[in-house]
Amino acid sequence: MAATHESVAIDQDKLDQFVFRAVEEVGATLNAALVVMGDKLGLYRALAGAGPLTPRELAERTGTAERYVREWLNAQAAGGYVEYEPESGRYALPAEQALALTDPESPAYLPGFFQIALGSVLDSPKIVEAARTGDGVGWHEHVHDVHEGCERFFRLGYNANLVESWLPSLDGVVERLERGALVADVGCGHGASTILMAKAYPNSSFVGTDYHEGSIATARERAQEAGVSDRVRFEVASSSSYAGRGYDLVTMFDCLHDMGDPVGAAQHVIQTLAPEGTWMIVEPAAGDRVEDNLNPIGRAYYGFSTFLCTPASLSQEVGLALGAQAGQAKIRDVVVAGGFTRFRRAEQTPFNLVFEARP
Repeated sequence: MAATHESVAIDQDKLDQFVFRAVEEVGATLNAALVVMGDKLGLYRALAGAGPLTPRELAERTGTAERYVREWLNAQAAGGYVEYEPESGRYALPAEQALALTDPESPAYLPGFFQIALGSVLDSPKIVEAARTGDGVGWHEHVHDVHEGCERFFRLGYNANLVESWLPSLDGVVERLERGALVADVGCGHGASTILMAKAYPNSSFVGTDYHEGSIATARERAQEAGVSDRVRFEVASSSSYAGRGYDLVTMFDCLHDMGDPVGAAQHVIQTLAPEGTWMIVEPAAGDRVEDNLNPIGRAYYGFSTFLCTPASLSQEVGLALGAQAGQAKIRDVVVAGGFTRFRRAEQTPFNLVFEARP
């Protein structure tokens, strides 16, 4: 045992464990950038299914500089992302890592998760200054990696769950969508959720809205590419001012907690819904108490909430700042304050909670 100048007893073993854990954390922080580098340069894709390769062979396949590739490979081997063969000096990407790092259709696809994390870190100086004053930082003020990484990460969960289980968990919604419903997807970002629903339910019409003009421009391009422009339109509008009435379904995917005035948004939803309409709210998975969220998923979401969600809300009027780990009780409070009388948790995954609200 050692003692500080304040005579507080220090357990040297615990201190050493924490220091070595911190070393791992620094390596993990750097690895987020290394994964994005490997994704953008096509290094993982060139390794996938290729068998063991030398740094020179990988560099030739990707049109990159061998010296950078060698150092990148060693960092990836040290982190267990690739396997190193000392006898041959070659590196291989295991099939499991290849699935998670190169297959954009896999539910385990991770590059977008790393990309939004890297973008958040790149923007952290803005958050440091905002924390001194209490000011906010709007979504539109973040770097491209935040916007693109967000869409790439969340799209996986939507692809795996939205049509398969989330919409069917809502009372009577799928039947209305199959017959032909009017749907507003509020806070749609790049339109991944809107386009996915439009593909699944061609008899329905969809309006995607977001206050961020750049995201709406991307969403319009994506709708054109997907061939659903005949039943989807995207408009720049806030959550409390989007146009239209009589919506059979209003959806909000991972965005209610980002809003400055979520109660105002709830009040606008109930005004725009049809009498028997449904509000579907998808939020990050969270318990109602801090101690419920002290786990790896909660840690990641609290981190994103510090850098992205809380600043976004504080940049808007009211600035309620629910945070990414709001939990069901706080979401219920918002929904009830907005005038809804029925609220329930309809579905959940390790990463999301799905709520149904009715007038």
